This record gives sequence, structure tokens and C-alpha cells, in this order.
Amino acid sequence: LIVMSDSIPQLSAVAQELWDNDINRLQPGTDYKISLQGKVRLQPNSESSDQATMRLFEFVNENIFKKETFFAFISLLDNYESNAGEPEIVTPEEEIEIRRFLDAAMKTSVMKLAHKYLIDKQLSPAGTEEFKKQLYRIWFELYARKGSSKPDSSGFEHVFVGETRGAHTVIGFHNWIQLYLQEKLGHIDYKGFSGTPDSPTPDENKHILTLHFSWKNGIKPKGSCFIGVSPEFEFALYTICFFTAPSERVKLTFSKYMVEIVCHHHNQNHIGTTYPILLRYL
Repeated sequence: LIVMSDSIPQLSAVAQELWDNDINRLQPGTDYKISLQGKVRLQPNSESSDQATMRLFEFVNENIFKKETFFAFISLLDNYESNAGEPEIVTPEEEIEIRRFLDAAMKTSVMKLAHKYLIDKQLSPAGTEEFKKQLYRIWFELYARKGSSKPDSSGFEHVFVGETRGAHTVIGFHNWIQLYLQEKLGHIDYKGFSGTPDSPTPDENKHILTLHFSWKNGIKPKGSCFIGVSPEFEFALYTICFFTAPSERVKLTFSKYMVEIVCHHHNQNHIGTTYPILLRYL
């Protein structure tokens, strides 16, 4: 993995550029509204109490989901077996849906900026088709997650869809659209926001949240995700961090946020997991 010595200020600058060009981002209070309710204090080895009697999402303007990247992204969410250890089978129809999402993402200024940045760093091929193959490899190629002998996971499934391990554990699941859709179906029970004593208090009008929820009988004690951003913004930012971040955790400042982007590699070739942690507001 090639690392630039000056990558941190550069990564913050490119993250800001991605943010400024994310024209499909939803506006809090206008396009959606969340209800944070109470803070969960995580108890080791015991079930934490539910601090939220209502859903996290009060409303989302679903007309947004008709936009090309959202529509293509949502079509991918039902393509996976959530149980880690259950081998994945990708059908020809699902391959078409993946290509459709990559095509839609590459039309956006956000992904074009990410591509240009990676070309300039000599980390990605200049051709759009070759770049889409690279994106396919790191995000969609199947691999065997720890403890499994057969390909049962991918970066996309883990980060954006979520997986279950054993009877009671949720792993991955760092996407607000999947969170909203699963909550709407009654599969998610939001239990409150979470964080360390040093964590900034979350804000319903900001775009990053750490939360505690249950899904498919499993618990996610502390899941962190962007709220209201477009699929292409996350896809672009995480892809850049995968190729350029000097470690598996990189601090970035953009907009009103100082965040740490966690990005674990799986065998160097694939995204294992990636998500944001809010460090403080600027």
C-alpha cells in the first residue's frame, strides 16, 4: 500500500471537496428528521437498557430515493445473506445491479473527484472502465471472513448492508439508508445514541451518529455512520481512505466535523470494514 507523507492535510482537503460537491446530500429537518432520545450507557457483559421508546427516523422524504445513485444503491441491499459464514452466491441479475450502481456513481462529481485524486496519486487507472473494475474488486469481490472457509462476505455487504455473527451479534452495518429502510420494516429497534464519556453529544441537525440498536435478534452496541449523505459520498470517501490513508485510522477535518475514518483492509485487496467516528465539532 503506497502512503503519502503529506496525506493527512491532503485527505482533509479532498474530503472537504467531496462534501462541497455532494449535491445529493439530504438536509436535516427538511429532507429527514431523526429523534435521538436517550444515551445508552454500555454495560460490559450485560444487556444495556433501551433509552429510546420511538424510532430513530421520524421521517425521510423518499422522493430522494428515486435519484439514480440512491435507486441503484437500494437495489443492492437485498442481495446478501446476512449470516456471516453463509456462502454468498452472486446471480447474473445481481451482477447487473452492481454494474448499474458503479455506472451511476461514476456519473457524479463526487466520484469523478475521487477518481481524479487517485489518478494524480498514481493509485488508480485513468480509464473509467478500469477504475470501475478496481472499485468492484475492493468493494464487491467476495472473500471469506474470519472463521469461514467459503466466500461469505464483501466490503460492500459488511459496511453498507450489515451482517450477523452467531445468534446475538451484528457486525458492520454503517449506512443510514439501510438503517432507515430496516427500521421502517420493523427489523431494527433503535435503543439510543452511544459513545464514550469524551464523545461529543450528537446533534439531530448534524450528519454523524453513533448508535445502539438491535437487528435480526442481534445487537450492535456501538454502530457509527454518516446520516443523510449520498451513497456516492461515502463510497468515494471510503475508497480514497482505503488507498491512501497511512494507517487503519485517519483523522480528517471537513465541514463542521473532526472525524476519524476507520478503514480495515482484508488481505490488502478488499475493504474489511470502514466507518466514521465523530471526534468533535469544529
